[in-house]
Amino acid sequence: MLKGMPPENAGWSLVVPVKTLVAAKTRLTEAAGPHRAALAVAIACDTVEAALRCALVSRVVVVTGDPVAAGALSGVGARVVGDPEAGLNAALRHGAREAVRLAPGEAVGALQADLPALRPAELARVLAAAAEFDQAFLPDAAEVGTTFYGVRPGVPFAPGFGGPSRERHLGRGAKELCLAGVDSVRRDVDTPDDLRAALALGTGPRTAEVARLIAGA
Repeated sequence: MLKGMPPENAGWSLVVPVKTLVAAKTRLTEAAGPHRAALAVAIACDTVEAALRCALVSRVVVVTGDPVAAGALSGVGARVVGDPEAGLNAALRHGAREAVRLAPGEAVGALQADLPALRPAELARVLAAAAEFDQAFLPDAAEVGTTFYGVRPGVPFAPGFGGPSRERHLGRGAKELCLAGVDSVRRDVDTPDDLRAALALGTGPRTAEVARLIAGA
């Protein structure tokens, strides 16, 4: 075992940032109409619930300033902490501090909240691969952004999400995970086309239900 590598049975604490519903999924406004806020909550809940079913995940810490989202995500098993309202990466660092406080010996990862097709087994493959490096990340399906960033226990947690974050993480020395068969972990949802692609993969039940409401509107 390499120095600093967690044992094979070590868990991960994942930090998931969730925007206020006023600001969430605005690019889906035209497609989702009055269901946009419900869709954002459904996507986040399906993401968190799937992550918690992953064998390598010990806990999910959600960072949000929205009371509606906080209640729903707490209901599916997340530990919810407030958002310091200082930007996405500050929110992730805040959540990571809580994760380290709860489990200082565990690896810490940031996972985007908009992965409604997430498969626990595929997430486990990503986490197992990430555990081989001090810091690692998984690019999104467009290979522009990032859906996951993680560090080993004791390694500084320095996420660089937002915009072209793939290049940012590469520039900071994080290992890019080039894995086949993890489409559900890469399929984030920002646009109607993204949502259609996620639905084609097969989303969690909440997202599927709201999508049916949108289709029937």
